Amino acid sequence: MMASPLIGRGQTTTPQTPAPNHAVVASSSSPDAGDDLDSCFVHRVTGLPGSHRFASDFIEAIASDPDANDPDVIWGLTADLSSEVPSQDRAMYISKSTNGGATWTQIARVDSRYFDARIGEGLRNGFIVSPGGTYFVITTQRGAFQVFPQPNKSDSLVKPIVGPRVPDSPPKTPITKKAGDPIRANVVELTADGNHLIIGYGYFDREPQLFRYHKDKDESWIEEGPILHLPTEMDLLSAQFDDSKKLDPGFLYVGTGDQVYLLNLHSMKWSRIEGVGPDSAIHGMSVVGGLHLAACWGVYNPSGPGTVRRVTNARFLLHRTTDETGSNVRAYSIEVDPSKPNREVVTSLTGVYTSQDSGESWRRLNDLPEEEFRSAHFNSDGTILVSGIAGTFLANPFSDACSPHLKIRQ
Repeated sequence: MMASPLIGRGQTTTPQTPAPNHAVVASSSSPDAGDDLDSCFVHRVTGLPGSHRFASDFIEAIASDPDANDPDVIWGLTADLSSEVPSQDRAMYISKSTNGGATWTQIARVDSRYFDARIGEGLRNGFIVSPGGTYFVITTQRGAFQVFPQPNKSDSLVKPIVGPRVPDSPPKTPITKKAGDPIRANVVELTADGNHLIIGYGYFDREPQLFRYHKDKDESWIEEGPILHLPTEMDLLSAQFDDSKKLDPGFLYVGTGDQVYLLNLHSMKWSRIEGVGPDSAIHGMSVVGGLHLAACWGVYNPSGPGTVRRVTNARFLLHRTTDETGSNVRAYSIEVDPSKPNREVVTSLTGVYTSQDSGESWRRLNDLPEEEFRSAHFNSDGTILVSGIAGTFLANPFSDACSPHLKIRQ
């Protein structure tokens, strides 16, 4: 006897060889998950803009409109930076989906004047959508920018947001930039009313900095100055308000190259989140049902006010063809289902993992390509959108059909 998940209806064999006894990936430019929500499926999403060469179908950041009533309306940021694409044609794209990532429509194109593909672009870009989806804020190696879609989607209006510049004094680490160049922008958070913005700067080129902005009458961003006494010298990797729906959030969580810090936005005082291990680069976080962290070598769940605990008892299957397990998974993002907070999904260097018992136990999505995954999103129907170097996929891992079933070996 052996355990095997049921194969969802409508799935077809692709050239990729699936793992033994697992459903295979179905490819479709417009997968209709609504027809087989009771099935165990993985659909490849192929309708994103760009050349479809290496990593161009990887959604590096997913954003939602805080005003939107439909949680399945989302925006994605992709970067078409393959060396096989002529440098003048390389671009970043903003796309919109109204069905949880099954299909996408290009909204804006950002050309190569606003990023630098030579030095790690396309992996740590911040991305925020304004209330109503009228404009977007992205961060790149060349600073922060406000992007306004235009009727001709290839002619987006891109406005730089004033930020710090590389000074004349030499940086701690040799960089490719010169004095006067924009410092790399990273994390970005926007209040739900769209009136206040926080942007992080610094990524190897200078020490980390956080700046506050307010919106002017012409929709431009006016710098208010830096947030003082930042308690770290490490890179800023992630950030979230305590409640994305609040017009006046009380706190800001900031994940760095080693720890997580909490900024009281009223007193402007910093504190440290207890329970985070040393050298824990905090790549991603979620505040649904408490603070959840995706760290360089582990996953953290909330354990009380201002504290988290590392998941140490759960075992993550690191490779689908081996029995290697452990809790030191290198996680990039963690998402929690707002309608069912006991459900979590983690993207990592070794794949995608899901839990339906608040992180006590985890299962690997073995039907995905053997590759690293970095972003994820929960849809209202319980399906998930996951994306990484291998592309973007819509999956239904919480269906009963995905549970192990006994099958007689022939």
